[in-house]
Amino acid sequence: MKRNRKVKILATLGPASSEEAMIRKLHEAGADLFRINMSHASHDLMRTLVQRIRSVEAACGRPIGILADLQGPKLRVGKFADTTVELKAGQTFTLDNKDVPGDANRVYLPHPEILESVKPGDRLLIDDGKLHLRAEKCDGKSIVTTVVSGTKISDRKGVSLPDTILATGVLTDKDRADLDAVLAVNDVDWVALSFIQRPEDLAEVRKIAKGRVGLMSKIEKPQAIERIDEIIELSDALMVARGDLGVEMPLERVPGIQKQLIRACRREGKPVVVATQMLESMITAPVPTRAEVSDVATAVFEGADAIMLSAESASGQYPVEAVATMASIAETVEREPHYPGIIYAQRAQPEATGADAISLAARQIAETLRLQAIVCYTSSGNTGLRASRERPEVPIIALSPVIQTARRLSVVWGLHCVVSSEPTDLDDMVNRACRIVVEEGFGKPGDRIIMSAGVPLGTPGSTNMLRIAYIGSDGQTGI
Repeated sequence: MKRNRKVKILATLGPASSEEAMIRKLHEAGADLFRINMSHASHDLMRTLVQRIRSVEAACGRPIGILADLQGPKLRVGKFADTTVELKAGQTFTLDNKDVPGDANRVYLPHPEILESVKPGDRLLIDDGKLHLRAEKCDGKSIVTTVVSGTKISDRKGVSLPDTILATGVLTDKDRADLDAVLAVNDVDWVALSFIQRPEDLAEVRKIAKGRVGLMSKIEKPQAIERIDEIIELSDALMVARGDLGVEMPLERVPGIQKQLIRACRREGKPVVVATQMLESMITAPVPTRAEVSDVATAVFEGADAIMLSAESASGQYPVEAVATMASIAETVEREPHYPGIIYAQRAQPEATGADAISLAARQIAETLRLQAIVCYTSSGNTGLRASRERPEVPIIALSPVIQTARRLSVVWGLHCVVSSEPTDLDDMVNRACRIVVEEGFGKPGDRIIMSAGVPLGTPGSTNMLRIAYIGSDGQTGI
């Protein structure tokens, strides 16, 4: 199944898209990988969805990636005697450790880590920022605040802490149980970590995962922005989670941060996903707004690896239409005459490694000679990542003997992944590459391609060779 675009589409599964027939429709409409939201999915449902995705994968013959998104810490206030209370700007309001119904003066906060971490002057944002509190006095058992803006608070509303670093890690007991269940399935490719604040938050998950899944850090807190270079270095991929990021930071800063994160990830050769509200109106409407189309287009112009649908595909009324619309926008943007120039202007300089030099040379040769495709043999996935980092104008076909590698690379910009056994020698490598280029619809007899691989063959991390070949007249061999 050949896509006519480089950017990938990540679709969230949910009540509207949990059946195998619908998953297949979403894949055929353009979804390259699927997200399972562990905030709503039980372990049994997660296992069922994984099995259904793998059935679609087998039927369609294309590697499909699966992302399990861990819920992360959900911080909420307790309940009120009257469900909702009215507040006034300037009044004092206390959050404490007393497990009794709240009133207009106080409420129970069942999170000792917040009570112990908040300092005077820190902001507390309740109910997605509708209520803004400023901490005045903190003693580890209560937080006395002043109401800055907002007029009411009600049962179990969420708490955001844009100025506070919590002493605890990002994994809750639920997350640990969910992660264990995901790893036990042994068929999930990525795990997304919510509310990352610092590089250390990744350490515990890495210790548990032991390389069995890729780790995608969701950037949705200002503390993460302050240490973003370290977080990118320790992550396998990033997600720009604009929903919570827009709560904890001024909304007008989110577009700039999105550009900053995309460019930082492109520089480091790490996949980056742009998420949240991309086609939000398509939850209830068959067509998007003009602003949403521009939003998706901006992410594509920036060179993001993937763009994500959340409720649009999980619980919306038009899941297939949402995926098809996103695919159509991406294809159109990538055909724009000035798209290559924008991508080229943001291209990162290669690092001083053999693999980067080979990838740079492959892209330059392919574009100069107008070759049909770049074919890279990759066992670990690193060669594919380096080829994608160059953002070439010609298609990239990533051949891997490891199905898990091909699935994980399904989130990476421009890679058309094919599972193929290791070539036995250089002639087999050339013939195999030419045959697959023809079979996958990227070339025809007489076309030229360029290959990158490591010699000796099958040695991970040894990319050191380039080879240009003509596709033979039989479409099965190379010259």
